[in-house]
Amino acid sequence: MNWRESLRLGTSISMRRIAAATALCAVTALLIFASPAKAQVRQREPNSEYAARRGRLQAKVDAPVVIFGYTGKESASEAYVFNQENNFYYLTGHNEEGAALLLIPDSTEAKGWSGPKEIFYLPTRNLATERWNGSRIGPDDPGVQEKVGFSDVRNFSKLTMDLLQLAKSYPTLYTLLPHSGDAGYPHLQNWENWLNKTVPGVKLVQIESQIGALRQIKSSGEIALLTRAIDLSVDAQLDAMRNMRPEMMEYQVAARMVRIHQEGGCETEAYSPIVGAGFNSTVLHYDKVGAKIEDGDVVVLDVGGQYSGYTADITRTLPANGKFTARQREIYDIVHGAQQAALDALKPGAHLTRTTDGKNLYTIAYDYINTHGKDSHGQPLGKYFIHGLGHHLGLDVHDAGDPGAVLVPGMVVTIEPGIYIPEEKIGVRIEDDVLITATGYVLLTQRLPRSADEIEKVMAEGKKVRAANGDAGARPVPAPVQNLPR
Repeated sequence: MNWRESLRLGTSISMRRIAAATALCAVTALLIFASPAKAQVRQREPNSEYAARRGRLQAKVDAPVVIFGYTGKESASEAYVFNQENNFYYLTGHNEEGAALLLIPDSTEAKGWSGPKEIFYLPTRNLATERWNGSRIGPDDPGVQEKVGFSDVRNFSKLTMDLLQLAKSYPTLYTLLPHSGDAGYPHLQNWENWLNKTVPGVKLVQIESQIGALRQIKSSGEIALLTRAIDLSVDAQLDAMRNMRPEMMEYQVAARMVRIHQEGGCETEAYSPIVGAGFNSTVLHYDKVGAKIEDGDVVVLDVGGQYSGYTADITRTLPANGKFTARQREIYDIVHGAQQAALDALKPGAHLTRTTDGKNLYTIAYDYINTHGKDSHGQPLGKYFIHGLGHHLGLDVHDAGDPGAVLVPGMVVTIEPGIYIPEEKIGVRIEDDVLITATGYVLLTQRLPRSADEIEKVMAEGKKVRAANGDAGARPVPAPVQNLPR
């Protein structure tokens, strides 16, 4: 997968995150949804951090940059919870609707621009709407500059005039442009159309790769927020280990995990929860979570929370009854061994994805799987490892930037080998989140057991606690409603 494909995937996953709450509403009553486009209160980094990022981006360009935040109208669903466009949020820390950012390179004085080097645009406040959806920051608010971290804050209506002034000297304008394969709400296409109409004749140039390269190296504040998202997601995975058993529904497991995320402060899920039992464990992005967990199943739990915009991505595979069969354990141990082989080689300078010389972490994991164990026909298992080894993690669950970039300190990536054998109804994925350091890595998910023995021990302890509390079985599932009125 090249970096353009990865960025398109990241955009698709961002829209999946917006839709995740809607999907969960169909299977659980535990979630409480906000009103349409309700802005979330996030823990954010200091204004100086966002300003430094903008400065680094300005140093990479030779023409103005304009980027638009989401409008709050991306969905009409009652379940829609506003999440800012991630590139915009990365540069501004602003999680409200209808804003825009204009950056001007340092060389502008020679081209007739005497204004500021960065301008933040906010829409006029609508007090009637705010009575329904809560207060917003407006361009004329007292102290607005200190709140948003910009010395020049203007009404959005002035953006057109500023762009027309810059267009007199600059034939090029950098912005985020759409891709031919984009799906979902056409945010980027809408603003490209607006720019073409507003400043006709100006050449629009893609800026996403420059922003993506910046986003791959996490600040200390970003690492703290990622760590919080990961810790809450580990808590949810541990709860599943202690409480999952046959006869539960997949959505009951998902609902408990989501509740733990929310009670800890997650504003939403990083992606639609994946809880797949039996054959469903072999479906990589299975998100229906509607089947009963049967005795003897393995269950893949790929569930992560989003905390203050930052996403966790963790997967464990559990035996439904607390004990792996001999075959399930064989497959599990191979995946675990492949993951450990990749972790042992993980350090700055390594490549996460496939390279032409074959010296990369993916190949290490693949070769381990392909040389350990056989399928029911006596063939190697490599063909059942059908996805990449991992991806970058941050504001997007498949974060921005070139996935094939050499690993350097400050990057946060997942390591997630898997084997999926549909004819045996066995799917195993083990996914952990790691921070690249100067000397190697830190396993951010280290509290969560990885080995088969450790998992069986936690599940056995959970079974004892449930039995002591008189709760040895699954909670009953309400019967379907019959004879609904026509």
